Amino acid sequence: MSVRIRMKKMGRRHRPFFRVCAMDGRTPRDGRVLEELGTYDPMIPDVDARTRLNGERIGYWLSVGAQPSEKVKVLIKKYGMDGTHLEQQKAALDRLAEIRRRPEPIQAAPKADAPEESKKERKPEEPAAEETATEEDTD
Repeated sequence: MSVRIRMKKMGRRHRPFFRVCAMDGRTPRDGRVLEELGTYDPMIPDVDARTRLNGERIGYWLSVGAQPSEKVKVLIKKYGMDGTHLEQQKAALDRLAEIRRRPEPIQAAPKADAPEESKKERKPEEPAAEETATEEDTD
């Protein structure tokens, strides 16, 4: 059995997502997998954040004779154990995590209650202020 390291297409139409897998060379593209080794998401805008690989397992499969496909060979060269783009990938993943972090939720309920209370307080005060102003003006 010849093992290939290749990408298995997931996702939906116009939104592709790939898993990097070790598969028997005779299985179809989306067929049975021996082991999943990473992911590739081409829809992420930052190029270096698109790929996540398990370098130890890829090294194991390459050591026992697995052959990577052309695209996976490029990904392993860039983002594998001794990849050429590892520092850029780490920086890109940090930026992506920062973007995806949710900000602290704003408590809108107290703000909504405060104006209503102030309106209730202002209404009685405003006529009283007008009455005092008219009394002062008349004196």
